[in-house]
Amino acid sequence: MAVPARTCGASRPGPARTAFPWHDRGPRPGPGAGRRVARPPRPLSLLLPPLLLLPLLAAPGASAYSFPQQHTMQHWARRLEQEIDGVMRIFGGVQQLREIYKDNRNLFEVQENEPQKLVEKVAGDIESLLDRKVQALKRLADAAENFQKAHRWQDNIKEEDIIYYDAKADAELDDPESEDVEKGSKASTLRLDFIEDSNFKNKVNYSYTAVQIPTDIYKGSTVILNELNWTEALENVFIENRRQDPTLLWQVFGSATGVTRYYPATPWRAPKKIDLYDVRRRPWYIQGASSPKDMVIIVDVSGSVSGLTLKLMKTSVCEMLDTLSDDDYVNVASFNEKAQPVSCFTHLVQANVRNKKVFKEAVQGMVAKGTTGYKAGFEYAFDQLQNSNITRANCNKMIMMFTDGGEDRVQDVFEKYNWPNRTVRVFTFSVGQHNYDVTPLQWMACANKGYYFEIPSIGAIRINTQEYLDVLGRPMVLAGKEAKQVQWTNVYEDALGLGLVVTGTLPVFNLTQDGPGEKKNQLILGVMGIDVALNDIKRLTPNYTLGANGYVFAIDLNGYVLLHPNLKPQTTNFREPVTLDFLDAELEDENKEEIRRSMIDGNKGHKQIRTLVKSLDERYIDEVMRNYTWVPIRSTNYSLGLVLPPYSTFYLQANLSDQILQVKLPISKLKDFEFLLPSSFESEGHVFIAPREYCKDLNASDNNTEFLKNFIELMEKVTPDSKQCNNFLLHNLILDTGITQQLVERVWRDQDLNTYSLLAVFAATDGGITRVFPNKAAEDWTENPEPFNASFYRRSLDNHGYVFKPPHQDALLRPLELENDTVGILVSTAVELSLGGRTLRPAVVGVKLDLEAWAEKFKVLASNRTHQDQPQKCGPSSHCEMDCDVNNEDLLCVLIDDGGFLVLSNQNHQWDQVGRFFSEVDANLMLALYNNSFYTRKESYDYQAACAPQPPGNLGAAPRGIFVPTIADFLNLAWWTSAAAWSLFQQLLYGLIYHSWFQAEPAEAEGNPEVRESSCVMKQTQYYFGSVNASYNAIIDCGNCSRLFHAQRLTNTNLLFVVAEKPLCSQCEAGRLLQKETHSDGPEQCELVQRPRYRRGPHICFDYNATEDTSDCGRGASFPPSLGVLVSLQLLLLLGLPPRPQPQVHAHASRRL
Repeated sequence: MAVPARTCGASRPGPARTAFPWHDRGPRPGPGAGRRVARPPRPLSLLLPPLLLLPLLAAPGASAYSFPQQHTMQHWARRLEQEIDGVMRIFGGVQQLREIYKDNRNLFEVQENEPQKLVEKVAGDIESLLDRKVQALKRLADAAENFQKAHRWQDNIKEEDIIYYDAKADAELDDPESEDVEKGSKASTLRLDFIEDSNFKNKVNYSYTAVQIPTDIYKGSTVILNELNWTEALENVFIENRRQDPTLLWQVFGSATGVTRYYPATPWRAPKKIDLYDVRRRPWYIQGASSPKDMVIIVDVSGSVSGLTLKLMKTSVCEMLDTLSDDDYVNVASFNEKAQPVSCFTHLVQANVRNKKVFKEAVQGMVAKGTTGYKAGFEYAFDQLQNSNITRANCNKMIMMFTDGGEDRVQDVFEKYNWPNRTVRVFTFSVGQHNYDVTPLQWMACANKGYYFEIPSIGAIRINTQEYLDVLGRPMVLAGKEAKQVQWTNVYEDALGLGLVVTGTLPVFNLTQDGPGEKKNQLILGVMGIDVALNDIKRLTPNYTLGANGYVFAIDLNGYVLLHPNLKPQTTNFREPVTLDFLDAELEDENKEEIRRSMIDGNKGHKQIRTLVKSLDERYIDEVMRNYTWVPIRSTNYSLGLVLPPYSTFYLQANLSDQILQVKLPISKLKDFEFLLPSSFESEGHVFIAPREYCKDLNASDNNTEFLKNFIELMEKVTPDSKQCNNFLLHNLILDTGITQQLVERVWRDQDLNTYSLLAVFAATDGGITRVFPNKAAEDWTENPEPFNASFYRRSLDNHGYVFKPPHQDALLRPLELENDTVGILVSTAVELSLGGRTLRPAVVGVKLDLEAWAEKFKVLASNRTHQDQPQKCGPSSHCEMDCDVNNEDLLCVLIDDGGFLVLSNQNHQWDQVGRFFSEVDANLMLALYNNSFYTRKESYDYQAACAPQPPGNLGAAPRGIFVPTIADFLNLAWWTSAAAWSLFQQLLYGLIYHSWFQAEPAEAEGNPEVRESSCVMKQTQYYFGSVNASYNAIIDCGNCSRLFHAQRLTNTNLLFVVAEKPLCSQCEAGRLLQKETHSDGPEQCELVQRPRYRRGPHICFDYNATEDTSDCGRGASFPPSLGVLVSLQLLLLLGLPPRPQPQVHAHASRRL
């Protein structure tokens, strides 16, 4: 929620005065005078160890307690700073660890990360990887064109003539409810054996290809059988490709008829509900089958559009939008006498996921009224396409008109805007069952290089809203070799379980001619694709030499990330690509906008910037320095970047002496290896090792104890220079094992942690070691065993001084359990080495404070004690200042970290709220701190979140466009004899086959059957320290409930020390600051499109060829219902007897090859 600049709880800066005496507001004796909160007594030796050799401040006395003076609170702050620093110096062992590294200088070398060389090498490696896939693609595309050219069409081909592996057959055979699979197709289906393959994350068969045919296409049609016949020859090419490049993953041919043939064979991952997968709607196919598009969709909403027809139109528009990618631009308008946009978008906008969502929601609000005015609709569309003041695709231009029919041909509009060049294609769609003359619609399409389609019912929507791609593919086919260019896609989720992939695509053209001297065929046969898993690309990037906060990233021409450590979609929609913009993957600023633009333009560059970064747990914001270096990846649309903090310019590389390496004994015999053994943990502390891929044969495990066991067992077999192991990782791990053990020996073992109320001490290193001492403390250790994935580790590297990390608490969860003093607060700091003028930070050390004991200590340090065992007493004639111990019923004293989370409090009842955002503890005071610039707020959006599915609304399966007649319809005789009844009959046939279409919840089309959550946007809010660094007094002005407070940053820490009066009444309720993540619709899309982010489209465009034959432009195919059908419909509705549906062919005759 937006917080006003001043509210009832806002504070009013006070003048630079040293105290706020009570007599300013009238005398008020402290109710807590002379009283202590009952608690078990603790010896002062525990509360004030010998470390604190500071004089305790005596305060003058008075009969009434007054709010502490500023210099008193500053003195308390210095005591807290000295206590923290002293404990960390003794137990953290920063200086001692520096000495240990220097003493072992002969065991490692300091290596340098040279950003320009690094990024150029990685870009070259990625280019080589992708080039191998490109060569395989070209072999496949050439072979496919030759196979199809040599194939002879067979009119009388039978299903039993074709033998192939139907990828969906096993699922259909296992489904007792499946009734739509004919026995003939079963007879032609191979039954294969499969083996598990970790590369594919699936069971595969390398001897065969698999075939997937969309559910709404009849497998036995002549077109499909001929397609299966000639594509069978691709099997040998797939196999030969794999022989030449064993790293190849899925090789796929997506046919324009809807058939998918892929290698190696694997059973189809069918969803639990209807399988709506159609390769022609996959992002990679759409990108490969046509050049970018500028599309305007206009929808007839005149009064003649009946309820069913309008529903069909709405669904058709949504399906049409799904055929567009991020390289396309679109707008949607409705028209009757006038035309107007259906949404807030007044011009063409990028067809990205969020913009398409706006359109889909907007079209549901279209209402039919008025008269049909084609002229208004087309003039609006042409004006949209002629607007050159906006970003757009600037390639294929088209108008898609959905209507129920009309007489006007609007020839004058076409003469004005489109003739004679006909640069805009017009596609017309006759929607619904009606008796209108469709000739004008056919003429419009034919006269403007488009195509005419009919959508009489729900079943025709998907096929007819994607067939236009064949028309757009004509110029590509006619361009020949010039158009045979490999394109690489956005990131998307593989339908066969490979995870996130990119796909190289290459169009396959029909090279046949109808006869000697005839025109060249202009049909696209399909698209060839080869997948590359993102993990395979990541393996080419430096893993651990960049440090915990260094990383490699890559973006495409849209600015979407291909690689980035923050690319972590929680759930994916198989129908949409994963489009995370670089500026959304990181916290956006002007410097990053410049870097992004330069990368999209294909430039090289380097820039050092100061920027904000989120912590790994997304609770904190740090302001840091980062070096960005970037280069283009040649022969692709990608650009690669490298990000390095200044302290990661250098790194350590273990150099185990020749004497050790020449032993040729198992690694387990090395000197320092014994300190990895659990038998050493009791004396040397517990060791967690980062779960890295040290050796190929090392079995991974999420349980670190089990992983360590697997590691030790393997090390008893391999030698230090084994070829199956990563020597850099392995040697650094052993080096850090010995280094951290020496820290135990020199510092930790001889210290009594209990004396200083410490639960544990620890050290974590770049080499992957986390050592926790004593061993029993490991039972409560919850940090990630991979230091690079531990929030405390990464934040300590980015911050100077001591970083406090309270236990994470969610406001919705129950308070912390304080039993047995096991709740601890982590305090950590980076170890900075300077070796020969080269600075690096190879480790982080720290302590874990006992929460309850340090809360008591905190009260004592912020008090006016004059004696070690007794608090100062205020006599009848004395004048005293309040302190955080004696007056804890009147005075609130807290330590809050830089994210606004409570760390320590003098209020016993708040101890179980440690770790919560302070606004949940004291909203009034936190708002005052924010209003006085102690904190700054940063808001951003997480576009990769996963949310629980929303309960179905009244529309039920409305996205499917199913029309459900009302009672009035059933009673209306005219309705029974109308086209609506015939259309409903067709829907019933579909419904009987795919009963899930009538269920309330939408079908899980193309998705993983295990996924229950859906993608959503979450708004994140983090707080971090603002511009105020000095001590500061203020008053929270709220009439009779005003509160004084003092706030001061503690030097060399991430803590804010706050002292405030406790509120006397609750009348002054301030607006509560929110920190927790909340569900959001994201930023307002209507505003965002007014300032679109910079992007570039593909550098190739094929939208025109002078030899294109536009005579094939569609024809009617409607058929009227018969009396017998209507009688059957009535019987069906009354008796509920399902007829066996006849197979439907959804392949155009023009597909005859």
